[in-house]
Amino acid sequence: MSPKRIGAVVSALVVVVAIYLFTGKVDLGSLTGALNPSSSSMDQNEQADYTLVFPKNRYPKTGDHIKDAIAAGESAICTIDRKGAKENRRESLKGIETRKGYDRDEWPMAMCKEGGAGADIRYVTPSDNRGAGSWISNQLDNYPDGTRVLIEVK
Repeated sequence: MSPKRIGAVVSALVVVVAIYLFTGKVDLGSLTGALNPSSSSMDQNEQADYTLVFPKNRYPKTGDHIKDAIAAGESAICTIDRKGAKENRRESLKGIETRKGYDRDEWPMAMCKEGGAGADIRYVTPSDNRGAGSWISNQLDNYPDGTRVLIEVK
């Protein structure tokens, strides 16, 4: 488990314990939501205009990366910002070496306002990464910039 993910889990536990101590109203569902932000979709659904279910069975490596990045604290919401994609990609990949035979997958994606500096980067096979990117791009084609999309990996 990465230090970033450990930090996210510890932070979530501290918040859950604090809420319980002050209110006495934390149940196991709340704990699960705090440890895995994608499962606390109630708050995120209220913030999103649409929900997109990402097919992990078609793009397993990219799906694993998205799930892990969200669990480690990255946003499950993508606010579409196509104009900012080039700058976000430059910022997110700054200092990340290329590897022969792999793409550098970013989460949040460069086309999301939430992307850019600090994005979670993972080396993924090009076929999985590019197929996933094409699939998501096709799904979001008709949504204008500013649209907030909740990404759920299933």
